Amino acid sequence: MKAIVTVTGKDTTGIIAKVCTCLAENDVNILDISQTVMQEFFTMAMLIDLEKSRLPIAELSDKLASLGKEMGLVVRTQREDIFTLMHRV
Repeated sequence: MKAIVTVTGKDTTGIIAKVCTCLAENDVNILDISQTVMQEFFTMAMLIDLEKSRLPIAELSDKLASLGKEMGLVVRTQREDIFTLMHRV
């Protein structure tokens, strides 16, 4: 299964490293990543592959959300199919 992870908030050192470390520790593969800083605000979207993940998507989502909260960020995880349906024009 694939999913989309979005990260938003005030830019600070180590955001990408911490999110990617969390994913790697749970055997989640990053297929694509896009990030930008707009003035002092950080935004990132990642396409991830959960095929070999140690955690179900709900647990991974909670873990990433908690990590984001610790860093003062909002981190959301959605299954790719749901994300696609929600953003279809």
